[in-house]
Amino acid sequence: MPEHRGATEIRRHRIVHKTSIGYDRRATASYNELRMTPLTEPGQSTLENRLRVRPMTWSHVYRDYWGAHVTAMEAIGDHSSLEVEATSTVERSNSVALPTGGTWTDLAEPRLLDLQNEYVTVTERTAPSDELLNLASEARGPRSPRDTAYRVVEIVRDRMIYQTGATHVHSSAEQAWSEGRGVCQDFAHVTIGALRSLGVPARYVSGYLAPKREAEVGETSKGESHAWVEFWDGGWVPFDPTNGVFVGLDHVVVVRGRDYSDVQPFKGVYTGAAESTLKVEVSFTRLR
Repeated sequence: MPEHRGATEIRRHRIVHKTSIGYDRRATASYNELRMTPLTEPGQSTLENRLRVRPMTWSHVYRDYWGAHVTAMEAIGDHSSLEVEATSTVERSNSVALPTGGTWTDLAEPRLLDLQNEYVTVTERTAPSDELLNLASEARGPRSPRDTAYRVVEIVRDRMIYQTGATHVHSSAEQAWSEGRGVCQDFAHVTIGALRSLGVPARYVSGYLAPKREAEVGETSKGESHAWVEFWDGGWVPFDPTNGVFVGLDHVVVVRGRDYSDVQPFKGVYTGAAESTLKVEVSFTRLR
């Protein structure tokens, strides 16, 4: 799979992520963690981020173990809904070159295994099936680690179909593989499990993907959260297994972790006997 890096390009996005929770009876309190602030790092700058929560009586901002920007908040008192709106302006560039790569001997180096232990250990969500284990082992053959990773992605995409509703937020890689279908979360979990089974450190990336690759400046379109992977080969190499493409100017990184459990954009609990319904809307506007 060829890798291309041409002249430096820059793209700027405004992302509005709205989350609404409605209760059929009034809740008395809710406690939540929000991970909706894109990272600032080489190749990506978050120029602005505003978070509005209604109702909110207290909040605290911190960096978690994985480096995510987290807002912990609570809403005390009766309320029939909870609304969160995160607005971010993010500039992306393709100025970061991919690492040159290494060998299988490099990946077996004890110091690297210690440093990347969390990303080489298979979790419950990423554990591959026996069939996938065998296919991943066959994919390695005489290939380099990077070519093996790309071959693993091809295997996953040959087997799985993108389909909403076939899995749920708690589905594991093994369940998604058995179904042969799923969403970006499932493609990422399956790919990560296969790579880790080979000794390739791999991590889950949560963020956004612009819905229209060739949107005009000023154009707004409906988007959604997205997930992809990064694997270690002398440095972190990002790839989007759902779409079979390199991560580029239309991908926006929010947080990384071992699997979805570490990176949920919105999670928490509430008190009261109410049932809740969740609604999420994401919009992208290209600014540059």
